Amino acid sequence: MNVPPFSPPSAPPLQRLIERAMASAGGWLGFDRFMALALYAPGLGYYSRQDRFIGPDPAQSDFVTAPTLGPWFGRTLVHPVRQALAHTGTDCIWEFGAGTGDLALQLLAGLGDAVQRYTIIELSGALREHQQATLRDHAHQVQWLSEWPEAIDGVVLGNEVMDAMPVQLLQRSQGQWHERGVVAAAPGEARVWAWQDRPSSARPPIDIDGEHDYLTEVHPQAEAFVRSLAERLQRSHRPGVVILLDYGFPESEYYHPQRHMGTVMCHRAHRADSDPLADVGLKDITAHVNFTGLALAAQDAGLQVLGYTSQANYLLNCGILPLLEGLPIAQRHTALTLIHEHEMGELFKVLVLGSGPPWNPMGFEHGDRTHAL
Repeated sequence: MNVPPFSPPSAPPLQRLIERAMASAGGWLGFDRFMALALYAPGLGYYSRQDRFIGPDPAQSDFVTAPTLGPWFGRTLVHPVRQALAHTGTDCIWEFGAGTGDLALQLLAGLGDAVQRYTIIELSGALREHQQATLRDHAHQVQWLSEWPEAIDGVVLGNEVMDAMPVQLLQRSQGQWHERGVVAAAPGEARVWAWQDRPSSARPPIDIDGEHDYLTEVHPQAEAFVRSLAERLQRSHRPGVVILLDYGFPESEYYHPQRHMGTVMCHRAHRADSDPLADVGLKDITAHVNFTGLALAAQDAGLQVLGYTSQANYLLNCGILPLLEGLPIAQRHTALTLIHEHEMGELFKVLVLGSGPPWNPMGFEHGDRTHAL
């Protein structure tokens, strides 16, 4: 078993923090714990950084999200969110991980007095400061929380939140399943960290055909998030609605035999790589979402699965095309990134959940894929 060596004071603080956690765990740290520290260690993790934010400019950001491409994403979501507010009988929106605050800004501008309280639950102090600057004109409507409330009343949004939740890595080698963790690299190596697999009783939710080596992820934290959300929604006396947008697949695609390298990816300066052990704390680490797992966790916790489809289908059903009429060619090209099949349109999916009696929310009139979950 590798034991982390003592780091000199000149070693980066995040490295020293991870080494202490690794030493406390006996020299081996599960990847989910490593990912959590790399992204969220207070004052040290990637999302605590002050110098880089989300956006289209590679000189100032590492990746782009739909709201940062322009106003069209948020303006389209105004319609299903307005309907959901009416269904819940509330004027409250809750957004988890609001990024730059652009989606909140677009929704608040479009919904007007229909929203009296917009609550953002944000772990990153750096992003919270950015959001406060973006939303300064709506300061009377917006509040920030760093912890979950006891109950949630209204409409919940999560855009590209689930993909940043830590995942466990499972590796099948020579027919045996292992959990993949992180250890200190051997002395003399240029790298700080190395992989090490341990035999494990953990398994993917479905069997993987074939006998070939296979690397994949399981998502206990994302599923626990959905269960916690369900508990708080059901403490309210009103119906609740949850709209989750992210990149991922249903279970049958996620654990396809040909997807044998997993989905963990890193993003820095708008370039992607598959090595989360390099440049730790300086780049984003994500994994695709298993939407079947989220849907099952929601149902087990008492929520209804109200719809599931691609982002393209959802935005088209909610009326994005009229918003693009008359745009200059360059803006129209950027906006179409949201719905083009080879861009965000197909890779990104939308899952809508609800507490209370089932109903038919906007966005799934054509192309509903709930049957594929």
